Amino acid sequence: MTAKEYLKQGKLLDVQINSLLREIDYWRDFSTRVSGSSFEVHYNPNRPTEAPFVHALKMIDETEREIDQKLQMLVKLKAEISRAIDRLSNREERMVLRYRYLNDCSWEEISTLMNVSERTVYRIHGTALQNFSVPE
Repeated sequence: MTAKEYLKQGKLLDVQINSLLREIDYWRDFSTRVSGSSFEVHYNPNRPTEAPFVHALKMIDETEREIDQKLQMLVKLKAEISRAIDRLSNREERMVLRYRYLNDCSWEEISTLMNVSERTVYRIHGTALQNFSVPE
């Protein structure tokens, strides 16, 4: 795994969590819908007998559990990435990697925060990736 791939893991996990949060919104919306009533009684042994919202509530519960698990992974991963970044000797390199991979800042934001040009940020970032050691 390259340094960049290692550092991007947190962002990818964050994207997965946000996707699951949108899924929960869908299931919550789905669980509040009222299904149409049918006045004809048809016996179908394959048809579920529970109310439609029960499935939605089960899905919400499963998704929330998955989010909790991923959040715990994200906290551990960010702590690990932070420790790995701290091992860099150059202060500017540490700052760029922190801003980019832990704080999810854009290149423009980083250049403003560090009071340097974007080109300088790119240069520092490239050097930082070369000097960065991926933990085993």
